[in-house]
Amino acid sequence: MIFFTIIAEKHLQRYFCNDFNLSLHSLTNPKIDNMIKKTMTMVLAAAISIAAVAQPKLRADNIDEVLKAMTLEEKATLIAGGGWGSMTAGSMTASDIANVPGAAGSTQPIPRLGIPKTILADGPAGLRISPTRQGDSQTYYCTGFPVGTVLACTWNTELVEQLTTAMGQEVHEYGVDVLLAPGMNLHRNPLCGRNFEYFSEDPLLSGKISAAYVKGIQKNDVGVSVKHFAANDQEINRNENDARINPRALRELYLKNFEITIREAKPWTIMSSYNKLNGSYTQQSHDLLTGFLRDEWGFDGIVMTDWGNKAGTVDAVKAGNDLMEPGDRSESQRVIDAVNNGTLDIKDLDRNVRRLLEYIVKTPNFKGYKFSNKPDLEGHAKMVREAAAEGMVLLKNNGNLPMENKGNIALFGLSAYKSIAGGTGSGNVNKPYIRNISEGLEGAGFTLDARLADFYAKHRDYVASQSALGMGGGRNVMLGEAVLPEVAINQAAVQACAQRNDAAVIVIGRNAGEGDDRRMVDDFELTDIERALIRNVCNEFHKVGKKVTVVMNIGGVIETSSWKGQPDAILLAWTPGQEVGNSVADVLTGKSNPSGKLSMSFPLSYLDIPSSANFPYNGQTQQQQQGRGGFGGNGNPGRKDIDYTNYAEGIWVGYRYFNTAGVEVSYPFGYGLSYTTFAYSKPSVKAKNGGFEASITVKNTGKVAGKEAVEIYVSAPDGGLVKPESELKAFGKTRMLQPGESQTLTFTVDAYTLASFNDQASEWQTAAGNYTVKFGASATDIRATAQFKGKASKWAVKPLLLPQQTVAELSVK
Repeated sequence: MIFFTIIAEKHLQRYFCNDFNLSLHSLTNPKIDNMIKKTMTMVLAAAISIAAVAQPKLRADNIDEVLKAMTLEEKATLIAGGGWGSMTAGSMTASDIANVPGAAGSTQPIPRLGIPKTILADGPAGLRISPTRQGDSQTYYCTGFPVGTVLACTWNTELVEQLTTAMGQEVHEYGVDVLLAPGMNLHRNPLCGRNFEYFSEDPLLSGKISAAYVKGIQKNDVGVSVKHFAANDQEINRNENDARINPRALRELYLKNFEITIREAKPWTIMSSYNKLNGSYTQQSHDLLTGFLRDEWGFDGIVMTDWGNKAGTVDAVKAGNDLMEPGDRSESQRVIDAVNNGTLDIKDLDRNVRRLLEYIVKTPNFKGYKFSNKPDLEGHAKMVREAAAEGMVLLKNNGNLPMENKGNIALFGLSAYKSIAGGTGSGNVNKPYIRNISEGLEGAGFTLDARLADFYAKHRDYVASQSALGMGGGRNVMLGEAVLPEVAINQAAVQACAQRNDAAVIVIGRNAGEGDDRRMVDDFELTDIERALIRNVCNEFHKVGKKVTVVMNIGGVIETSSWKGQPDAILLAWTPGQEVGNSVADVLTGKSNPSGKLSMSFPLSYLDIPSSANFPYNGQTQQQQQGRGGFGGNGNPGRKDIDYTNYAEGIWVGYRYFNTAGVEVSYPFGYGLSYTTFAYSKPSVKAKNGGFEASITVKNTGKVAGKEAVEIYVSAPDGGLVKPESELKAFGKTRMLQPGESQTLTFTVDAYTLASFNDQASEWQTAAGNYTVKFGASATDIRATAQFKGKASKWAVKPLLLPQQTVAELSVK
């Protein structure tokens, strides 16, 4: 208003001087000055009255009116976020995110039109915000939930939705509008640094678990941002890497899980990834963000970028990328300039702004929700403890587990005393605590070898003192802490431990996270020290008739085939959240009966994986990898697997390849043991509407209560296409069955879910012929089969996101 007054005064002075032939000096005359002021008062009153009419305040039912009232500058402001949020617990500044320090970003407010700021914060294993605030004695910790891989290994969509409903309550009560989660890229390769955030190598399992995740969060009147769309399957050079994928693999694998989630759960937002896909940045791909996402799948939310500032802001707007995060003034200015010079149609900008307004009116911040900053952390911790046990996978048990007789335990491994709850990077939650495995076992009644515990504590102190002197040489870790390499213990010390303890537990620790990928040597594979530890402990304890259990506190797949024959039991605990120690103890003692099953395959060797030929760090050092140059596949320049990655394995990912090619694995997809046994009976399959309905009865034939996940695989007639031996098409899980109790599970699979993609015809097709439905305890443990006769059907789609050149693919018969 001050600005308006100054401008009005200048214009009135000019008016009186010109029309009445007065000099500026004459305006000092009191009579003339008074006349000007009276006139200004009338003009200002009229201007205020007009402004009140012309400035509507945003409501859910007046979005078009508000859009019409917005200036170009305001529209360009709204499509760029509010800047980087506070990532630490430091002092509050103007750049901090709306009283939620540590939030990742925001949208920008436009107070003139009643448009508030909305808050975006990281996930996916819980909400990530700063736990402390300057001048505030209250803490703002968030529950450390199980990572995505653990959720998928439950094979229990109902449980996942219950967990994320609790997670969403924390999002709501801490004043956040959107959780930047779930991460759901496919487990193309086990060395991807962010696989712990993601769900599975299979798109159907990934999509169904993700849909349950989204439904749970959004029950709380807050949104999610499903990420990273799409084909962001490696961290090395993730900002520029070009993922080159043929249409069939792209549609059947790398987009299918997103499609399932969008159709079934209707997420508020999608996050476009950093990378290129078939030559175009995903953030600027009209085929991806409009062709697939909106036109084919019917997505009606907003698309936001992953955090950065690419030069192609105008192309992103045209493609349907509605919000640039974290946001920068330069992005708004690019849009303003493009509209003014005619290279951006205002209709494209208006379309995106309208979507943003439709999003904003759904948010708690818009609705004025008075958040409490007091979520139910204690109740959520109890949920995490119980649910995490259901995602752990019992890989081996020679009668060693459960450990019912409490006694003296020799607990080996650094990660036993500082256990790993989750991964690093933006997915690292600021948790109130992490319950170590050592604490969990002690709480369960075991007595730990004090001398062994003291050795590990002093080794950790020694490493810390080295680091304090500047002697540390470990890998840099983004938003987290690196796992210390295992320390050697000589055979004599192990022998002494075997004499004074009743059993041994060895914990193998691994972690990974955002910004880097894992290595094959000393990461996927065990280190020499770890191999010696397992060998010596097993030898010495077995000599005196005592059992050994290995617990894998890891974030991703490791090699197991060379050592799994030595211990008596192996529990894959993953990184299951802040209650890791209690959850592990519950499983080891039988308080919880493990019912987790693998959501990915464990190969015999890394080089057995087809994508190992096209992934960074496949056995090479970082220096060797970065030295790759010249011309790679398809005759394109650049560093292979860094500047571009050819998905030359095509559809042959995980069990699709291993089962079809007859390649042995260490543990197959869908595998997991229990403390009880189950029998499958009465398989039934009936064709229906081009798909089928199936049922199977599962009976607990053991001596303790337990749950069983049933996996439905289908072997389809080829119909002119090469197809996998079988593919997962449905799954379900029983309730907790008491010994002798049965439950019948039913499944419905539609024709579209059965279809394969014919890229030559650009059609989804089902073939006519006999379909075999397999009821499996894993991808290789089929307990019952049934058949039905299917009809041919097809769905033509527009060719989208075609590679610049067809990628030469692996042939499997």
